[in-house]
Amino acid sequence: MTRVRAISALAVLAMLAMAPVFITPLGAQQLSDRAKQIGGKFMCMCGCSQVLTECNHVGCSTSAAMLKELNLSLGRGDSEDAITQMFVQEFGTKVYAEPPKSGFSLVAWALPSIYLIVGTGVVIFVISRWRKQATQQSATAASVPGISAELLERARAQAARETQD
Repeated sequence: MTRVRAISALAVLAMLAMAPVFITPLGAQQLSDRAKQIGGKFMCMCGCSQVLTECNHVGCSTSAAMLKELNLSLGRGDSEDAITQMFVQEFGTKVYAEPPKSGFSLVAWALPSIYLIVGTGVVIFVISRWRKQATQQSATAASVPGISAELLERARAQAARETQD
């Protein structure tokens, strides 16, 4: 009989240990996941230049306050757009982890591609000019009346010997 009581006591303890899982509303887990998803779109305003949900400063009161405000807004049922507007009004557009893809901020998305294309064009232009100059110089050097082809060839051979490893 004592064995049955011990087993039933263990069963009761196990059920009490699992009670928070059953008592905790399912929405609380989803709320924190949604808060992490939305919080990942904002920067922590403590000056660390990290995403809000990834601020690793010990005791960062700024990120804690921002996350608390985010959780409260989600608890009230505010939409993601309303939360975003609330943070933008409070901290300005620097709160965005990445600039929105509209309006003037669209320039920030387009400029890297434009720089790459223009830079590639400049490099191709400069290299083609150098090649054209080298071709003209070698043609000019070969046709200079004071330098014979034999003397030029000896100078090239000497330069080749002296620069070999």
